[in-house]
Amino acid sequence: MNFDVLIIGGGVAGMSCALVLGSARSKPYAKDKKIGIVMHQKTSALDGALFNNVLGIAPGTTGKEILLKGRQQLADTYPHVVQLEKEKVLGVYPSDGGFRVSTNRNSYTSRIVVVAVGPSNLFNIDGLEQYVEAHPNLPAKKERIQLKNCDHKIIENLYVAGVLAGWRSQFATAAGSGAHVATEILTQWNEGQTSMVHDSEPKN
Repeated sequence: MNFDVLIIGGGVAGMSCALVLGSARSKPYAKDKKIGIVMHQKTSALDGALFNNVLGIAPGTTGKEILLKGRQQLADTYPHVVQLEKEKVLGVYPSDGGFRVSTNRNSYTSRIVVVAVGPSNLFNIDGLEQYVEAHPNLPAKKERIQLKNCDHKIIENLYVAGVLAGWRSQFATAAGSGAHVATEILTQWNEGQTSMVHDSEPKN
């Protein structure tokens, strides 16, 4: 299966990126783009989380609820975004015109790849090890890592989002990071013209 963009990680950064990309389907430069997201995460930073301080999310909402509702929101609102379930990414390798992404079940090609998994020092995606370094904004004793990047870009067409991009572990920050990467990709598709997607209420 071939993609224009494949997001690795179904947490807040990955799903935020997928939602923004999915919302651009009405744009001429995005209407034929194939978007996928590898949803599998053995563990998530949202497990056990409770949210009282995030704008727009009802106090008392749990991280597990957000993970479930986020998947459903993506499926219901932007069903053209392919959700790949029960697959774990094993490697990301440069390929003609993009990347080859291998999982425990399949192999995919994608023009653009976004890595949005957690910052654990157990990170083991083959082909990306050379970009791993210590996380600069989390306590050293936690042994968290980031992928070397400049404004979310690792190399051409390879992005990182969320805490793995070097951001602090805060829900709204990770969501914003994923959305930022999505707007960078949309701008690229729009031949360098700045692109953002905003929905609006119908006019009477």
